[in-house]
Amino acid sequence: MSMPTHDAPRAPDVFTSFARRLALAALCATFTAGVLAPAPALAKTALPKAVFAASAVATPDRYSADAAQQIFAAGGNAVDAAVAIAFTLAVTRPDAGNLGGGGFMTLFVDGKPYFLDYRERAPQQATRDMYLDDKGNVVPGMSAVGHRAVAVPGTVDGMWQAQQRFGKLKWKQVLAPAIRYATEGFQVDPWLQQRRDATAKTFAGKTNFDAYFASLKAGAMYRQPELAQTLARIASDGGREFYEGRTADLIAQQMYGHGLVTKADLLQYKAIWRQPLSANWNGYQVLSAPPPGSSGVGLIQMLKMKADLKQAFDGIELNSAPYIHLVAQIEDRVFADRQQYLGDPDSSTLPVDKLLDDAYLAQRADEVKADEVPGAAPVKPGSGEAAPEKAQTTHFSVVDKWGNAVSNTMTLDGEFGSGVVVDGAGFLLNDAMDDFVTKPVAVSAPGGSGASSADLNSVLPGRRPLSSMTPTIVLKDNKVSLVIGTPGGSRILTSIFQVMTDLYDFNMTPADALAAMRFHHQLLPQKTIYFEPYRPIGGELAAQLQAMGYALEGQSFNGDVQMIRIEGTTPEPASDPRGIGVSRVIP
Repeated sequence: MSMPTHDAPRAPDVFTSFARRLALAALCATFTAGVLAPAPALAKTALPKAVFAASAVATPDRYSADAAQQIFAAGGNAVDAAVAIAFTLAVTRPDAGNLGGGGFMTLFVDGKPYFLDYRERAPQQATRDMYLDDKGNVVPGMSAVGHRAVAVPGTVDGMWQAQQRFGKLKWKQVLAPAIRYATEGFQVDPWLQQRRDATAKTFAGKTNFDAYFASLKAGAMYRQPELAQTLARIASDGGREFYEGRTADLIAQQMYGHGLVTKADLLQYKAIWRQPLSANWNGYQVLSAPPPGSSGVGLIQMLKMKADLKQAFDGIELNSAPYIHLVAQIEDRVFADRQQYLGDPDSSTLPVDKLLDDAYLAQRADEVKADEVPGAAPVKPGSGEAAPEKAQTTHFSVVDKWGNAVSNTMTLDGEFGSGVVVDGAGFLLNDAMDDFVTKPVAVSAPGGSGASSADLNSVLPGRRPLSSMTPTIVLKDNKVSLVIGTPGGSRILTSIFQVMTDLYDFNMTPADALAAMRFHHQLLPQKTIYFEPYRPIGGELAAQLQAMGYALEGQSFNGDVQMIRIEGTTPEPASDPRGIGVSRVIP
């Protein structure tokens, strides 16, 4: 087994190490040689006339931004760049970027909207009560750490399908930057080592995490030869290699006797093209994630309810106590609907049209009162126990000069996923099974959804767990106006809502909208407002909220919004000041 390497002293067989590196360097050179070749010789089809003055990206790190710039220089479009970014993040962001996870992609290509669901799926051997002991209690950690936490990964098939359908460059070209970073290494930032150190304690003695990532040290060049070989196979043989070839065999071997994912599960996996949610809002068209995403529905609900409450919000200062109070009441209703009505659309009939109906939302908005006492008349939630959705996800936004756009959110679920690395392949596997309700409580859901609220997101073979990922594109006159998304678990919805509100209702610049204070409320626990470390709630504002009946609680996670706003023909990318993202205009 060839482990990841770094610059600290080692004592391997010198000739073997040199030969391996020489072979990998040659392999990397093969795949990168064509990246900077002239576009006409490489493009699959002729590209249309430019719509925007430039292309642009907003990404979580500098390596993925560099990868996108190389792809655009070679004549690639937004989809080519997005796929290159995703594979690069699988190398440089092992805490969240991935081959062994899943995600959502919202696209606008050649004037038409699309949505690709490459969320993970429960294995065929999964059962409803698989995380309960013989007394019916949840076994702590079983759904989050180790082999049994792993669902069937979707990332590689998602990237393969997107690039094959809409990309302009050759498949090998878009993987070339990732192969180079895996082969030659990338310099580890201190924050990544800090995350590694903290997470390793959870995995200690339970997974093979340390065998691969103990050498991930701040300042060192971190090389991943096994991952480079895996990426090279996928580049050479296509995305289905991950599900049908040598990589699939290695995953099955890693799971055998420990987890539930089998070669048959991998062979059966397919990313799904779905109709994106679409809603008119204040003269714009909002495109967002449909189920099994929950927050696309929630985002549209929040935007429309706030618009319905325009009179109530008039004259109220942004992020004042009265403002937060009104928004919290909207959030109560949105999160109640999320728990009660949403899940995997392939296994349940979901009332999405009703939840987005203007008359229904006007009725819900009418329930919001400025003088309401928090928690006095609680909105009834759905039933069932589930762990809080984790925040360790990654998002990037891309537009090209031809007017195409990609908003992509991908995840391993928790930091470094399940902690299980595929031996011989060098990548981490997800812990997406933790996103299911692990102890369902059978309570009938009102409204004719045909299933109980617990059943909608309980463990079921082949089911995709509910997710808060919300990659979103906003159009104006059928041209891209905004591309936005963020990691953050259940806070994704409220973060995107607040940034969009700051942009469009308060006319802030992208930089100011990202730097503004954010808060979070989600029905349960009742009467609780969460604040962030970047701009914490304190002083008079805290006293006012507490006097209204709210409890205030700090959270460790800030958010990492990556967005691009287009004014006229000029893209204006911006990265969240809470993170280390890179936003770049690319002529």
